[in-house]
Amino acid sequence: MLVETSDHLTRVADRLRAARAVTAITGAGVSAASGVPTFRGDGGLWRSFRAADLATPEAFARDPALVWEWYDWRRQTIARCEPNAAHLVLSRWTERPGFTLITQNVDGLHERAGARDVLRFHGSIWNVRCRDACHGSPPSWRDDTVPYPVLPPPCPYCGGIIRPDVVWFGEVIDPRLFARCAAATACDVFLAVGTSAVVFPAAGLVHEAKRRGAFTLEINLERTPASDLLDLSLLGPVEEVLVELDRLVRLPSTACP
Repeated sequence: MLVETSDHLTRVADRLRAARAVTAITGAGVSAASGVPTFRGDGGLWRSFRAADLATPEAFARDPALVWEWYDWRRQTIARCEPNAAHLVLSRWTERPGFTLITQNVDGLHERAGARDVLRFHGSIWNVRCRDACHGSPPSWRDDTVPYPVLPPPCPYCGGIIRPDVVWFGEVIDPRLFARCAAATACDVFLAVGTSAVVFPAAGLVHEAKRRGAFTLEINLERTPASDLLDLSLLGPVEEVLVELDRLVRLPSTACP
């Protein structure tokens, strides 16, 4: 249930309608309604491990089969999920000139909803690459195999091991991708949707947008540590908030001339 007033929603819709450039960054809260586990908070366990125990180069070097067991389970789980209303709204918005969609999610649901030119900050769970970057393999390739018959999966080019093409804890974001994301902070409205906006470097984008003069908005189920730093928080299930905003954006403007 939405807890913000209609005045707040109308105010945001007017800003979105008038904006020449809008950027949104999404997090796990966008995919929650699709049934994708978040792996954060008290329930963020798989067997006896937390994500931070497994999503590291050190964990993969130590026990690639264990890490792949987790990723293979995640891939199977995500394969059964469908895009929800939040994904569909954001997909429509990517058709608008000047709209940039950045996601911290690796589940690929934005793309399955039809979103265009998604900037995947942490990569995709559906892309893999050779652990040893063998000469015969491309830098990265799509692999929809679910489940893998052998763990860890072998590289089809050299017989070694492949790894998920995601950004693990301690790894660096691709500089070219980061530059595109940073450039998108030069916008009129910046939305942080379903993300706590506290995990850097992704969290720095909304704060950089605010520094550059953008109207900054958080859409989340509950307040986050970033709430007091942004211009406005819309609280409620993100799929409901986005559907209502999308409806209001399509209405004639109520903004004063």
